Amino acid sequence: MSPTDKQQVYEAVSQRVEALIAGETDLIAIMATVACELHRAFDSFDWTGFYRVVAPGLLKIGPYQGTHGCLTIPFERGVCGAAARLRQTQVVPDVRQFPGYIACSSSSQSEIVIPVITPDGTLLAVLDIDSDRLAAFDEVDRMNLEKICAGIAAAYSGG
Repeated sequence: MSPTDKQQVYEAVSQRVEALIAGETDLIAIMATVACELHRAFDSFDWTGFYRVVAPGLLKIGPYQGTHGCLTIPFERGVCGAAARLRQTQVVPDVRQFPGYIACSSSSQSEIVIPVITPDGTLLAVLDIDSDRLAAFDEVDRMNLEKICAGIAAAYSGG
């Protein structure tokens, strides 16, 4: 898919998500809607979902689409843990090269993980997307997914 085509898909997904979650403040409902819309929009997304912050330094699986995921992930482990710990998007072209990678699914080849941070700085969750293709994620994905995650945090925060 060309970067232009990908951008158009993201714009359509963002419009659908905004319409579907308008007025919704329940984080689980918002995350379920976003996971569904993103997973259906891209053939390269093998696993699409959220890990919620449930305790200091601990993520627990939230709404997702795809095969089973890891149930819990400490901030010290894996790509999701790094995104949560550093509060920065992680784009990993080859998961086997990531130190401390957690193999929740043998089909995962590349991954992008985006933190969901409220306007007041609270980390709510991370959005985790795995692909069964190497180097599946690029700058178009990063920019659009960060915008979607900012929208989730704002919707949850009532803003």
